[in-house]
Amino acid sequence: MKQALVTALLVLMSLAVTRTASAKDGATMRVGSKRFVESYILAEMVAQLAREGGASVEHDQGLGGTAVVFRAIEDGSIDVYPEYTGTLAAATVKTGASDLAALRAALAPRGLAISDPLGFENTYALAVSRSVATKLGLTKVSDLVGHPDLRVAMSHEFLGRRDGWPGLAERYGLAFAAPPKAIDHALAYEAISRGESDVIDVYTTDAKIGRFDLVVLADDRRFFPPYDAVLVYRADLPARVPAFAKVLERLRGAIDATSMQKMNARAELDGVPFARVAADFLAKRAGSAGDRVGLLAGTLDVVKRHGPRHLMLVAVSLAMSIAVGVPLGILAYARRRVGAAVLGLAGVVQTIPSLALFCFFIPLFGIGPVPALAALFVYGLLPIVRNTHAGLVSIPADLRDSAIAIGLSPSERLRHVELPLASRTILAGIKTSAVVAVGSATIAAFIGAGGFGEPISTGLSLNDVTMIMEGAIPAAAMALLVEGAFVVIERAVVPRGLRESREV
Repeated sequence: MKQALVTALLVLMSLAVTRTASAKDGATMRVGSKRFVESYILAEMVAQLAREGGASVEHDQGLGGTAVVFRAIEDGSIDVYPEYTGTLAAATVKTGASDLAALRAALAPRGLAISDPLGFENTYALAVSRSVATKLGLTKVSDLVGHPDLRVAMSHEFLGRRDGWPGLAERYGLAFAAPPKAIDHALAYEAISRGESDVIDVYTTDAKIGRFDLVVLADDRRFFPPYDAVLVYRADLPARVPAFAKVLERLRGAIDATSMQKMNARAELDGVPFARVAADFLAKRAGSAGDRVGLLAGTLDVVKRHGPRHLMLVAVSLAMSIAVGVPLGILAYARRRVGAAVLGLAGVVQTIPSLALFCFFIPLFGIGPVPALAALFVYGLLPIVRNTHAGLVSIPADLRDSAIAIGLSPSERLRHVELPLASRTILAGIKTSAVVAVGSATIAAFIGAGGFGEPISTGLSLNDVTMIMEGAIPAAAMALLVEGAFVVIERAVVPRGLRESREV
């Protein structure tokens, strides 16, 4: 009994150690993001696509502003993060030119590279409320020159950047009676909506531009350089993490400005998690533009991509449940008082909702397959413990007495008489645990463990029945295969006499 418990704990500990070690070696891709919504979403896309390709990925959300995140990638603390060409040209490598060739030449000596544009531009701009724009006839930045009494609020970064307020004010000759007030970017929208500010800086894909009915002023003197969205990454990353090369291909030109603004709105205004926003966009893109295949082909693709992970989750957790559950069932049979407590505890665990049990292990093991394995292991104990106990208890007393009469020791009786006689019931409990594990493992996708739950989860969020079926059909098929496998196992494990008595 103690050996079984130690074995299970060692398996979980080794998995946790492996996870920790992989986070420190070159096999793990570390994605960073700046502290604003769009950066979070883009970074999540990179992370999810890389995981889909089989890479181990960590996302360090909201590391800070441009200087902090760029320092992190230079130091090797992260491997990739979303950036904009104009920001690179003006605030980091400071080339003065924002074309890709110049930026790549400047980044190469630092061991860095940039992707091709992701498909949209998110440039700085100045915005005013529609009422102010209508009242003063404001349509472009140069119109502000004649209104020095306007109240201006700018983000801290915009106030300090070369391509921000200092250069803009100089280019347009802007001078206001009161100096611009420094304010957090997100709070600037609240300030202008309450009438506390008249002019703020915005990103052109900001979700709140439409929500607060702001007018974006045209940069008529073309001060701002192009701000094409790109990925900055360690130059050795494609070779070190092959899945990243496919990420670059998938995201090249994949996102237009309207789609990005809608995604920002879902996250910032509707409260949808960044990971879900990213997953939904990737799913929609995969399902559009003629990439969507039939149910059969889609299901086969899901089996190929997610089947190995789902099978691993079921097989490893079931092995651990057997290693601990059978000895616990024997203990419950041998010591009645202890047995009542064991069965009661296992029953209580079984009443915990599956998703809650999965999330319970996240603080201990983080996100991924390790907490999923721990939850599936615990969830699979009750059928095995209960059936092992029931099978042993149901052995007729005269058979047990006969074993004692011929002089068998307790351990010999257990091995040669009691366990064989209880094998059919024990195997039924193991089969139940296995089938439950196949279904419960689909929930593992909600905590980043993969498996057939990935298309099911995405399909639910998109109300896409076909996508749900692409995950549900393989899960159901695996459950049927498990049932069939146990027919074969029963013939190998259960004594022939017991099998024939059942058939009669």
